[in-house]
Amino acid sequence: MSEDAIAALIARARALTARAKDEAAKAVYVDVLRRDPTHFAALNELATLAYASGHRSAARTAYEQAVRCHPGNPLGRVNLGNLLAEEQDFAGARTQYEVALEADPNLAEAHQGLARVLSELDEAAAAEPHWRKGFAGHALVMRPYRGTGRGMPVLLLVSARGGNIPTQQILDDRRFAVSALYAEFFDPAQSLPEHALVFNAIGDADLCGEALTQAEAIVKRSTAPVINPPARVRVTGRAANAARLAAIADVVAPAIRLLAKADLARAALRFPLLLRAPGFHTGRHFVRVERREDLAAAAERLPGSELLAIDYLDARGADGIARKYRVMIIDGALYPLHLAISADWKVHYFTADMAANAAHREEERRFLADMPGVIGQRAVAALAAIGNSLGLDYAGVDFGIAPDGKLLLFEANATMVINPPDPDPIWDYRRAPILAALSAAQRMLLAKAR
Repeated sequence: MSEDAIAALIARARALTARAKDEAAKAVYVDVLRRDPTHFAALNELATLAYASGHRSAARTAYEQAVRCHPGNPLGRVNLGNLLAEEQDFAGARTQYEVALEADPNLAEAHQGLARVLSELDEAAAAEPHWRKGFAGHALVMRPYRGTGRGMPVLLLVSARGGNIPTQQILDDRRFAVSALYAEFFDPAQSLPEHALVFNAIGDADLCGEALTQAEAIVKRSTAPVINPPARVRVTGRAANAARLAAIADVVAPAIRLLAKADLARAALRFPLLLRAPGFHTGRHFVRVERREDLAAAAERLPGSELLAIDYLDARGADGIARKYRVMIIDGALYPLHLAISADWKVHYFTADMAANAAHREEERRFLADMPGVIGQRAVAALAAIGNSLGLDYAGVDFGIAPDGKLLLFEANATMVINPPDPDPIWDYRRAPILAALSAAQRMLLAKAR
């Protein structure tokens, strides 16, 4: 096939993508790759579509092929680096960004990615110049809108340094026209883009103090309704939340103290104890310490000069297995999202053995179908009271259940993600509850804007 014919196919695939006909676009890209397995645009853009639809393995394969066939193209390097960073392969992502900058020293996206992974690797000083080069002059990003007619204009406030609510599943690009603004780097002399709603997606109060300060100033310049006002998010740090929410009836919250590493040895602590580096999620830099004698070595392995010392709450049932529930609080209503069951004390859905254990999936199905019947009315009432105390439009609570029915609070904040399940039929029981939460979030945005 001639170069002109392949160019016509690429143009057709892009037109289909612009009209949100992703499956049809994928088929055209695959057709191009049958004829030319090394075609960069087909590999790169097919990978982007695969990633957006949740097919991460296919996306990685295509990005890797693009880099292998076109090692000097910085765009392919950045896209592969972004995927590796999300998979927490920070060393691999760093390599991709550095090679991209060798090809194009001014590529903002490569500086942005490198700043993030250097921060994750506890190299804050090395990251600082890349933050400036990546985001200065690039604080406002107009995301593609692929709907028919006019989309609802949304101003999305985010932090360049992370700690944001994952909004990809909520802000459907066929319904919402999104302008994303990195709050720390926004020039106050610049006018705000058109918007009918402000969605503050900056969710981690422990990590995003500067971004929340800037977000508060930005919100004051707008007359539009605000989802998750920054001032309310600011008071939801782990330690502050634990102290405030412990006063709620039937809530058992751990004592949490932010301590300098140098002060740990002298602090009055109870063991076993959890140590956590502030600002990290998904179990990263989070360890359990059984004895005081192990404290210094455990602290040394964690980044930063300060750590959160957290009382350990035992979420094991009578069978010795730990359970962690997640419930979303959206516009004041409760939406059960998942139950993760694991033999490990550090319970996360993506590391629990749910896929391999049909009995655990059945227990989760019962929770999603009848939350009050599974966790009890005391815990349901406690969840509602937590939602009232947070005062956020969008938030989530991770918790366990004590033997007496009280709620064991692990975390309550805005950064909770709603991820659709994999296509495997074993997860069919999860689809309706997850769709209910996503639909509730979208309805809330539309209602608030009106």
